[in-house]
Amino acid sequence: MYGLLITAPELQQLQQQGASCAVLDCSFDLMKPDLADGLFENQHIAGAWHAHMDRHLSTHNTALAVNGGRHPLPQREIVAQWLGSLGIHNGMQIVVYDRNKGHYCGRLWWMLKWLGHDAVAVLDGGLQAWKDAGGPVAVGPAAPGVPARFELKPPLRSLVMTETVSASLGKSAQTVIDARAGARYRGEVEPLDPVAGHIPGAINRPFTENFTEDGRFKPADVLQAEWSQVLAGRPASSVVHHCGSGVTAVPNLIAMELAGFGATALYAGSWSEWCRTPGLACAQG
Repeated sequence: MYGLLITAPELQQLQQQGASCAVLDCSFDLMKPDLADGLFENQHIAGAWHAHMDRHLSTHNTALAVNGGRHPLPQREIVAQWLGSLGIHNGMQIVVYDRNKGHYCGRLWWMLKWLGHDAVAVLDGGLQAWKDAGGPVAVGPAAPGVPARFELKPPLRSLVMTETVSASLGKSAQTVIDARAGARYRGEVEPLDPVAGHIPGAINRPFTENFTEDGRFKPADVLQAEWSQVLAGRPASSVVHHCGSGVTAVPNLIAMELAGFGATALYAGSWSEWCRTPGLACAQG
């Protein structure tokens, strides 16, 4: 079972061995969401299904949403139904990837852990690594799968809500880590949300710092050293990750696991929910 990362050669070996495996393409552009379908149809890993950030990995129906913000999580039952409609079941090794240097596929990795599915891994290096390894690609829409049953199990990762983060501000039991770029954290720019700034007391660790130039995660020992500096003695168990809308915070969560710190929590509503919630303080600088 692969539960964090998988390399392109490892995925190829699984497929050659006839392992039950599902591959999902999560490529996206937060500033141009309409491009996602075209990206997939222009080129994707042969046999992959498409996981669209707005249609499949988020819901904009408040009655079906778990949290607020720009990319609210759908209820677990809805995600399980979608996976089953593709033909994905609990006995599969699931692999997620994108062509954005790992920025977006972590969302589905986390969601599957949240559904109780441990055999899910990020393809390290994404589509480019697959092509560099000689993996086959395809064009056009995904082929329909044979419907299957995807059964919900107890969550394997923790989801934290706004009221919990708010109630624990300033307490040693909580360390909030903001994955956005430094300029957004400081409140110098804000291209997506109505208020600029950050949650008071949050520590800034831009998610892009976990990757090498080619979009692969840095080696575990490097991540361990960098995250030890970020934590500065704070317990890893106290960490709550967030970003703008609960998407790009996940690479920070994965990086901490790769570094040996164990599973940490995600505040999926993130800054986009926090800054829209009346009465919550917002800091700058």
